[in-house]
Amino acid sequence: MTSGADPHDAAPPPVKVVLVAACALVDADGRVLIAQRPPGRSMAGLWEFPGGKIEAGERPEQTLIRELGEELGIVVTEPCLAPLTFASHAYPDFHLLMPLFVCRRWSGTPSPLEGQALKWVKPNALRDLPMPPADLPLISHLMALL
Repeated sequence: MTSGADPHDAAPPPVKVVLVAACALVDADGRVLIAQRPPGRSMAGLWEFPGGKIEAGERPEQTLIRELGEELGIVVTEPCLAPLTFASHAYPDFHLLMPLFVCRRWSGTPSPLEGQALKWVKPNALRDLPMPPADLPLISHLMALL
């Protein structure tokens, strides 16, 4: 019997888990609002669902209410946010866990308040746009819903 530790028994290195909430805003025509990440940010130029990082002590729904107000200038209430699915994706330096909610009712007109471009698209057209890897598996769920 050897006395050395088996490398297969070693615990994996800790992974930084980032919690982000995202929302598929759906209009009366069944189109989804996506935003293009502005220059100077990570993954600039990619299209994504609006949302943001979940702050300490915040629930995902609270995050979306705050983020959609800050990013788009719209008012969303919690009963209008319905959970659809989630993404779990390993990036090189962190692991992203992202619930995706659907919202069909809000007050105001979405406006690009943070320098991002906005686009309304049918779910099947999402595959034609460059998106972050974590967002890609979410498209099929939206296509099935809409």
